[in-house]
Order: sequence, then C-alpha cells, then structure tokens
Amino acid sequence: MANYSDLDIKPIINAAGTYTRYGGSLVDREVIAAMEQAAGTFVDIDRLLKKSGQYIAELLDVEAALVTSGAAAGIVLASAACMAGKDKQLMASLPDTEGIKNEFIIMKCHRNPYDRSVKLTGAEFVEIGDAIETSLWELQGAVGENTAGVIYSIQSSMLEASLPLKQVIEAAHEKELPVIVDAAAEIPPAENLTKFTELGADLVLFSGGKELRGPQSSGLITGRKNLIEACRLNGFPHHTVGRPMKLDKETIMGFVRALELYLKEDHNQRAKRWTQQVDYMVGELEKIPVVTARKGFPSQPLVQPPSVPRVYVNFKSKELDKEKAQEKLSVGEPRIVVVTDRNSLILNPHMLQEGEEKIVIKKLKRIIAEYS
Repeated sequence: MANYSDLDIKPIINAAGTYTRYGGSLVDREVIAAMEQAAGTFVDIDRLLKKSGQYIAELLDVEAALVTSGAAAGIVLASAACMAGKDKQLMASLPDTEGIKNEFIIMKCHRNPYDRSVKLTGAEFVEIGDAIETSLWELQGAVGENTAGVIYSIQSSMLEASLPLKQVIEAAHEKELPVIVDAAAEIPPAENLTKFTELGADLVLFSGGKELRGPQSSGLITGRKNLIEACRLNGFPHHTVGRPMKLDKETIMGFVRALELYLKEDHNQRAKRWTQQVDYMVGELEKIPVVTARKGFPSQPLVQPPSVPRVYVNFKSKELDKEKAQEKLSVGEPRIVVVTDRNSLILNPHMLQEGEEKIVIKKLKRIIAEYS
C-alpha cells in the first residue's frame, strides 16, 4: 500500500489554519469508522441526503439542512435554488439563464475568489457600495426585475464598508428576496451554526472540513425548508447544474458523525488550549531582541474564524523579513506552514496539535539565529 513517503510527500505542521490547500483539518477516528461502515453497502444517495439533512436539522434545531461537497459547492446549489427553485424546466436550463431571474446583489467589499461559485450557475452580480462604504439605499435601489437574491460573506462583515447582516436581511425580505450567507469558516463559536438562520438568513453555508473536522470534501447548508429542498434537487445525483458536485455515502455519514462529535465537545477546553499555545509562543519570542511578538485577532478577512487568537511576529533584522521566515519555515525538517499579512508573520494555533507550538518556536528561533 502506497503511503505519503512512497509518493515523496512530506507531512507538515499546520500553523496556518484550516486552509483547503493543506487538508483543512484532521478527522477523528470515529469519523473514519463511520465512513468505513458506510462503505460496506449500497444505498439510495438521494434518500440518504434527505434523511441525513432531516437528522442534522433536528440536531441543530434549524428548519432544514443538506450535506454538500464543500462550502463552495453549497454556494452553487444555493444560487441555483434561488434562481430555478424546484421548477424542472428552469433547473434543466441552467447555466443558460434566458428568461430566468439571474442577478445577485453583492456589496463590492464582499467580493472574493469564492463568489465565482455563484457565476457557475449562469448568474450575474449587481455590485453596490465601494471600498469605503455601502449605504442601505444602494441595496434597496439595486433590486430589479431580474434580482434572484442577495449574497453576503460573513468574513467581510468586519470591514467598515460592509452593511450589517441583520440590516441586509431586513431590506432583502422587504423585497421578498432570499439572502445567501457564506459562513464557510465562521466556526467557532459553535453558536454560529444557528446564529445566522436565527437572524433570518434564508440559506447559510458552512465548510465541513474546517472547524467541524469532517471529511475535507464535505459541507453544510442550513435554512428554509423549501429552499433546502431546491438545493438538493439542483445538485447531485440529479442531472442539473450541481451534478458535478458529487457526494459519496462515506462522506455524508462521516460528516454526520463529525457534527455529532462537535456538538458534544468541550469547546471551552479547546479555546483554552489555543490561548495556552499562543501565550507560550509569544513568551518565547519576546525573549529575542530582534523580534517583536504579540497576541491578537484578525481585523481583516483572511481564513477565519476571528475568534481564534494568533501570534503576530515582526522582525527588526534587515536580513530577515516575514516572507523569508515563512519560506524558511516551509522547507527542511519539519515543514511548517504559516501565513503573513501586510505587516506580520502569523502563527495560528487552530490546527496545531498539542505540543507542536514548541516545535514551531524551536525552528523559528533557529531561523532567526541564522540572520542575527
């Protein structure tokens, strides 16, 4: 049996966060066991999607839910549901949108690489606002005869140019328009699993392979029952625009188990460990004269959630900067991945295993010493 070593793939220590490029998160053995159990028999996938969605909705106390093949796939299905609903003729037409309401209102400050998933359905964007501010009258005035809904990215809500979600929902609902909320990486806190639907959001998208630690190729939509049903009909295994977003029975059952485990978990204990890891790293780095380090939280959209503390590192040496340190950490043994922002090297404990913070600091100290 081939393993990573046979393929010349070296494991990494993840001090970056729940990035898809690094595998998102690590799954629990119980999740793997659920996937193995699911692999042993054939089932009707469409019925499994229905029943697993009903089970999840009961677990979360939301109106309806659907397992998806990731949050980006969820955006495709949600967009298609708002445009075509459950109309067989309209569903069969997408991504040809002739005669179909195909415009989604989006704030300019909410544009990001993931909004391309909306356009896969044949939809178009109507932008409002600018990089400085967005006014409510712009949202109200953007509604036209082809408007299918409103797209809102939670990670962009921290920007001053963004309208608050509650205000957007109220304005959209006055025009009888649904609001799709991208909350892919917005957990923890666990309360966010229901917070946005409680505010009135019609469809909310989450990643299954990040904080929930389900299979990397899993995701979740929660929201209004009629729209969730439309999401399912616009997706796999039906021959609609979402057909390529295939889900296997193993991923569905693995995600269900991951969610069960997450809801039973001691979230305060995990948060305490992150704080301890950050405090350790800051304490060690503060001992180095050519380095400044502080504990902080994101103030700009990156990989969320902003509730997980980070270490922000700056270098006083002319020979060593954040990009060079990032590169040096990523090569050799052990390989450590981190991210940077405009000013700092960032150490994120979210996906660090217990004790790995010491390995990160040991290598970073070695790199700093090379340039001191």
